Amino acid sequence: MKLTKLFNDFFDSEKAGGLILIFVTVLSLGLANSAWQTDYINFWYFDLGGHSIVHWINDGLMTIFFLLIGLELEREIYHGELSDIKSASLPIFGAIGGMLVPAGLFLLLNFGTDTQAGAGIPMATDIAFAIGILSLLGNRVPTSLKIFLTALAVMDDLGAIIIIAIFYTTTIAFVNLFIALGIFGFLLILNRLKVHNLIPYLIGGVIMWYFMLHSGVHATITGVLLAFAIPFGRGGEKSPSYILQYFLHKPVAFFILPLFAIANTCIAVGDSWQSGLGQTNSLGIIAGLVIGKPIGIWLFSYFGVGLGLCALPTDLKWKNIIGAGFLGGIGFTMSIFITLLAFDNADIINNSKIAILIASFLAGTIGFIFLKLTLKIQVEKDETP
Repeated sequence: MKLTKLFNDFFDSEKAGGLILIFVTVLSLGLANSAWQTDYINFWYFDLGGHSIVHWINDGLMTIFFLLIGLELEREIYHGELSDIKSASLPIFGAIGGMLVPAGLFLLLNFGTDTQAGAGIPMATDIAFAIGILSLLGNRVPTSLKIFLTALAVMDDLGAIIIIAIFYTTTIAFVNLFIALGIFGFLLILNRLKVHNLIPYLIGGVIMWYFMLHSGVHATITGVLLAFAIPFGRGGEKSPSYILQYFLHKPVAFFILPLFAIANTCIAVGDSWQSGLGQTNSLGIIAGLVIGKPIGIWLFSYFGVGLGLCALPTDLKWKNIIGAGFLGGIGFTMSIFITLLAFDNADIINNSKIAILIASFLAGTIGFIFLKLTLKIQVEKDETP
């Protein structure tokens, strides 16, 4: 199966970015629990123009991350794995199961409590971490598995975006929202008029972000809207969408996501951190990511194939889908992001972050070991005369 150059670039940047995320996360946790703890944590919450540094990262720089996700999703829909309904159906079914089952497990433990708003936390998959772990398995990974996991994570992010827009928006300033949507409409008109210069879209995107930020709807939604306003054309290397997506790969993978990870994992782990893991919120996050993700992804994919709505690629086995399901349980970036929207209690946020880190570590480790063992057996069988 031939992979497009842009997919290879995306996969390679996410692969390296995932390894960097592991390093900076360990570094940040180390500094947050060292002799420099107070100064380090206070730095990220230093007021800069009325907002903390971490707020500017989460609401500002992460918009660029969502812009890249939107561009990738657009490419997949028009020109990639999601352009053919039969090929797209398997990761779509997997993504739906990978969101519903974890959310169901979380609500089973938290429904009717103060923490039920965290149901979106275990629904997320971190593309960079998931692909980074998959890349450690080398050439034994089937091409179809790379595509499945990437498409699954992209669809998962789309689901997270919809969840953020619907469930984590409280008070709406309609005037600002209508202005933001009006700018989006204007950019769509530029698209229809075949204006291919990126500058008016980027300027319009910044203005749209400002009004969206003050509308009550999370500002990062601007990134996705802008992505679909930018002309895609035939998806060639000269299209504005391709040019911007190619340009953003490395800044997002090597600067924005690591900065987000550093700023949001400056967690001071107290002596009683273990008690926080026994709370229903933490248990729901861990159960959702470690158990719910692989079960949901495998189960819905299996039913989709069984009903004839999608097909399992010839070079994939069902055990590969289970392994990919565990890697889908690496919530990290998106899970932390939703945590910050779901809760305003510092202790709950801190306990949730610790649960996310533990769950992501467990899911990633299990997924890596499971795929390493099963893929090795598959390769040996294929090589046997």
